[in-house]
Amino acid sequence: MSATRRQVLARTGALGAGIAFTGTLTDLFAGTAAALPLGHRGYGPLVPDPDGLLDLPEGFRYRVLSREGEPLRSAEGPVPSHPDGMTALPGTRGRVHLVRNHENRVTAAHPVPLAAGLTYDPAGKGGCTALTLDGRGDLTVLDERVAIAGTAVNCAGGPTPWGTWLTCEETEDRAGTNGYTKDHGFVFEVDPACPRRTGAVPLTAMGRFQHEAVAIDPHRGVVYETEDAFDRPFGLFYRFLPERPLGGTGSLRAGGRLQAMRVPGVPDLSSVQEAGAVFDGVEWTDVPDPSATGTPTRFQDYGPRGITHAQKLEGCYWGGRCVYFVSSYARGSEGSAADHHGQIWRYDPARRRLTLVIVFGPDTDVRLPGEAPDNICLAPGGGLMVCEDGAGAQHVFGVTRGGEVYPVARNGQNTGTPREPAWGEFAGVTFSPDGTTMFVNCYDPATTFAVTGPWAR
Repeated sequence: MSATRRQVLARTGALGAGIAFTGTLTDLFAGTAAALPLGHRGYGPLVPDPDGLLDLPEGFRYRVLSREGEPLRSAEGPVPSHPDGMTALPGTRGRVHLVRNHENRVTAAHPVPLAAGLTYDPAGKGGCTALTLDGRGDLTVLDERVAIAGTAVNCAGGPTPWGTWLTCEETEDRAGTNGYTKDHGFVFEVDPACPRRTGAVPLTAMGRFQHEAVAIDPHRGVVYETEDAFDRPFGLFYRFLPERPLGGTGSLRAGGRLQAMRVPGVPDLSSVQEAGAVFDGVEWTDVPDPSATGTPTRFQDYGPRGITHAQKLEGCYWGGRCVYFVSSYARGSEGSAADHHGQIWRYDPARRRLTLVIVFGPDTDVRLPGEAPDNICLAPGGGLMVCEDGAGAQHVFGVTRGGEVYPVARNGQNTGTPREPAWGEFAGVTFSPDGTTMFVNCYDPATTFAVTGPWAR
């Protein structure tokens, strides 16, 4: 996330808080290969990197794939700033396509270069870049180029079952704001293997709001979307019912219905505090105006029964038969019904059942995650990877099935001073299709790492 979130945390006094977990993580790992046993404590302590870039456990090594300001291999311009959400998709001949967002606002030092046929709004500084890796073990970068340009504040997104990436704009700025020539706040589809196949076309039926992440039900084709709105009433949890579900590249352009989740009797998810709480009979209500031509979608009229809101709706991913989504934190002082340091929710569409799976809470153990989670992914060996976001030392943490937290990586790049050090957050953690490599971004200074080692240990 951007400096906006760090400023919010500083104002609320959340900086430096640790994280503990209640609830169970077991259901998150159903269907993963070689699930780690309960009590597994990770890969050992982190070893300081003599080069001052990335601290890892013994037996692991990293490779820098890309750094901000260096020339793109396509010669289109410099590597852009602020890499955020990311995914790794299989390519031909064992290659891997790594596509990453760039959460650039108008002040970005290195905007995504404007590429012919791939630019939505010439005034937009965000977008995506795509790297093609050899994939035969040496992780050689074969290509690095612009995949979409002219978008804004590309934060997270999600992969599709047909091998593309949905990149999300976390803004509602209209044409004429911040110099933009077009409205923003859309989802765009990106094909990292052939970006011109998807171009720069907004998927307008999926709504115009402060998008964060998406996840697709691979059985029904339903797309779930989170909204990270910064003002109250906070964001909604949406589903998009495509006219052509699972139709492959371009099918989402055919349109569909956008709906928002209503949990009967629960206007604000932060009011639920106990892990394991279950709500049956979840309802979905059509969004009156998905394009938000006059009123933002979260402010629109959903009838006398209202709609369910939540602060800081961020990560969203599909696992097994359910979709999981994250509320990174909630603050009563900012308008939420109650405070929390993070929640993970599970929605089972077959049962229309919503369950609060995990509750994060404050702890004084500095070895635990320092703040609420941001980007999250499932590890191929069974486990959860969490990117830390905030002030102080920044980590990628693993979480076992039993809820134990262990360090995986620590950012060694000090962007402050020896007296007052500062480290950029991690983002976009993801694994290669074969599970042998973890990819992760350092937001600032913008660096993309590939980490290999005994992940199956």
